[in-house]
Formats: sequence, C-alpha cells, structure tokens
Amino acid sequence: MPRTAAEREVQSSDLAVRTQTGFIYVALAIILTLASGPSMVILLCVLAGISSGELFYMLRSDAKMPNAVFGIVAAVLYPVVVWLWGMEGAMALTLVFLFALLCWYVFSLKVRISDVGISLFGALYCGMMLSSFIPVRYALGGFWGGLLVVLIFAGVWLNDAMAYLVGSRFGRHKMAPKISPKKSWEGFAAGLFASVVVWCFMTLVPGVTMGIPKAILFGILCGLAGVLGDLAESRIKRNTGVKDSGNIMPGHGGLLDRNDSMFAVAVVSAVLLLGTGCLG
Repeated sequence: MPRTAAEREVQSSDLAVRTQTGFIYVALAIILTLASGPSMVILLCVLAGISSGELFYMLRSDAKMPNAVFGIVAAVLYPVVVWLWGMEGAMALTLVFLFALLCWYVFSLKVRISDVGISLFGALYCGMMLSSFIPVRYALGGFWGGLLVVLIFAGVWLNDAMAYLVGSRFGRHKMAPKISPKKSWEGFAAGLFASVVVWCFMTLVPGVTMGIPKAILFGILCGLAGVLGDLAESRIKRNTGVKDSGNIMPGHGGLLDRNDSMFAVAVVSAVLLLGTGCLG
C-alpha cells in the first residue's frame, strides 16, 4: 500500500488507465461474442495470433529460437479449424504443424529440439486452448450460446479484477512470492468468490442444466484454472526477464498478460459443461 501522496497519485493514475483500457477490450469481446459465431471466431483468431507473437518474442529474449511464423499461423488457424471441423480438425492441424516443424528441424541445422518444442507449445497454448470456447458456444447456439461464453469471460475478468483490487488493498500474505510477488492469498480468495458468483448466474441461462451446487464447484475449478494460467505466464516472464508480454494494452501490458487466465479456463469450462451434459 502506497505510503506517500505521490505514490497514491501514481497508483490512482495506473488504475484509471487500466480501467479505461480494460473497458475497451471487454466491450469489444462482448460485442463480437454476442454478435455471431463467426465474429467470435475472428475475435479468438486475433487474440491467439497476437498472444502467440508476444509469447515467442519473450522466449527469444531467453535465448530460445521458436519458429514464430509457423507458430503464429498455427495459433490463428486453430479457432478456424475447430469452428469448421471440430476437434478432428484441431488434431489434423496439430499433425500438419508438427510435420512442418520436423522439416524445419531437419533442414535447419541451427535449430534445437527445444526450439521445436516451444514452437509447438506456443501454438497449442495460445490457439488450441482458446478454441475450446467454440464448442461451448455452439452447444447452445444463437444468443444464449454467446451469452454463456460471455459469462465465462466475465468469470475470468472479475476473478482478475477482484484479486487485483483486494490484493493491492488488503493483501498481506504472499501467495507465490518467487513467481508473482504481488499476488496474495487475500486477493486469491476474493477472485475465487467472484468466479463462483458468476457461475451461479449461468444457471439462469436457457439451455444450461446446472444446479447451484454444481455451479459453485465449477466456479471454484475455473477460478483455480485461471490462477494456474496466470501463474504459468508469470513463470514464463520471470524466466525470460520480461516485465510485460507487450504494450498493446496500457495498464495491462500485452494481450497475453490480459488473457493468460483465459486459456486454461477455456479448456476447463468446456470439459466441465460439455463433459457433464450441462448444455442442451
């Protein structure tokens, strides 16, 4: 907590910038997701492409040499192939991508096997994981499918916001000081509570057959997944010595900083909702 007037003024200014930038991002995400399935796919393609580019940039600063071109193209294509052909399309794209990376490895003698691994990881992490929102949206279809995905987004956003606000004001007990020194257990609890509240509201969406007890459980699991995704990106930044993944979102950093929690939540929410028959 800032102790001087100057520190309080800086924190207030940072929060204002963070809020304005976040509002624009949230508004665009909601509009594109509710508008139609194809517009949501475009949103996911943009997020996957920029996020993967930021990831590869960070990894290069750690003396890694990922194939950014292959990786970004694959990340952008994942939402498209999942939209058109489902998980079979994602599997086919993964195999094609892997063979392309093997050719790159064989014919470029400077390439290490670790470079192949991080190129594959970047596309799967930023592209395929994010594509998990597509089957969730189409399981309900129309406006209600879009609203369900927006509520999943909201669970992640409010988790992050509450963790930041409560943690910065009341945080006393460090959660993972060696990975992300600013995170606290107080912020973690507040974020988890926000996630649960949003998931309880999902029970009101037509076509969602999920009671409150299950919504609470799913909210906790997705809240934990979001924290895991956040810490994973924090670990990458600490390993590479990079403070922010980019500067496209003032007050937040890069799109990868903004969406690190979203990747894991996309997969977990899809498994929970589709795997337990909550949609239909």
